[in-house]
Amino acid sequence: MKKRKVQKTYQEINEKIRQRKVVVVTAEEMIDIVERHGEVEAARKVDIVTTGTFGPMCSSGAFLNFGHTSPRLKAMKVWLNDVPAYGGIAAVDCYIGATEVVEGDPLNSVHPGEFNYGGGHVIEDLVAGNSIRLRAEGYGTDCYPARRSERNITLRDLRDAILFNPRNAYQNYSCAVNQSDKAIYTYMGVIRPRMANANYSTSGQLSPLFNDPYYMTIGIGTRIFLGGAQGFVAWPGTQHNPRVTRGENGVPKSGAGTLAAIGNLKNMSPEWLVGASMLGYGVSLYVGLGIPIPILNEEIARYTAVKDEDIYTQIYDYGKDYPHGGELKSLGEVSYKALRSGKIVVNNKEIPTAPLSSYYKARQIAEILKNWIEKGEFILGEPQELLPSDGLPQTR
Repeated sequence: MKKRKVQKTYQEINEKIRQRKVVVVTAEEMIDIVERHGEVEAARKVDIVTTGTFGPMCSSGAFLNFGHTSPRLKAMKVWLNDVPAYGGIAAVDCYIGATEVVEGDPLNSVHPGEFNYGGGHVIEDLVAGNSIRLRAEGYGTDCYPARRSERNITLRDLRDAILFNPRNAYQNYSCAVNQSDKAIYTYMGVIRPRMANANYSTSGQLSPLFNDPYYMTIGIGTRIFLGGAQGFVAWPGTQHNPRVTRGENGVPKSGAGTLAAIGNLKNMSPEWLVGASMLGYGVSLYVGLGIPIPILNEEIARYTAVKDEDIYTQIYDYGKDYPHGGELKSLGEVSYKALRSGKIVVNNKEIPTAPLSSYYKARQIAEILKNWIEKGEFILGEPQELLPSDGLPQTR
């Protein structure tokens, strides 16, 4: 390995933040800087690159502690606005999952076409300050004699509320089409028959893990933008799989990395945690997440200049191949530049594209994070252990 010409530390960059001397740019801005000045000079000029993504992240949820009743109750079954939460933790703790649906009519079959309600909406209602109906049941013990409790609560009434998302910020995600003869209703939205549309869900060149493809700066303890507040990377996300085919500049061509994220729900905003109803599928939660990438050297500077035309993903048939499991057969690769253009060509057919994620909101997150850092309100968190890369943990 050749010797790096630029080498910075977290401590040096954080001191610049405290002194208001730090240079911060967004991932979009970094593309032009590297093109004009080269990666070495860009690494000298820039200290931090901010990223962002805003899209449905099904593997999300919140731990809630709703406090003891009188007499005390060991809540084994819990519902929040009739959405079941998992109560098998402790007496008055529960976990509400983003994709849990209201009990009794998960797909709203009585009123087809109308929105269904679930855990993602409960989380949004809580951060919006709305009242939630809490219902809890127990079996009665000597120390917890009560068997039932029901009351209205708000986020302020909760002793603790912790957003904990086991799998967020997927490094890359597939493009979904449907070669069957009927419309299908999926977590990727409604996909029309005979490849009449193509849906995708990643913010491309702004997406956090595309800007650090080998996780050289991201790991346990990394401070992030999460749901409108400051949060942390808690662990590698479920399904984290860095051993995939990579293209130019290390960018993976399929799923690859994920992260688990944690933060104080009481500090978050309904602008950045939004319940979603997927017609015919169920519910999810749109999560706003952004990561600052410290420019420790010119190699990282080069990675943060990744462009949509250099990022490729796989096109999969969600009508025939996906439901049956097993290894999916790619119908081809497509760049994010093509996806964001509004149309792609698959098997000689032009297909309109639509994103589930919001590039506009991702850009806002990168700008907000940039502003926080420039004002000295956000200090970099140095990871205690980096996310596993190529299957091997990277210990600092």
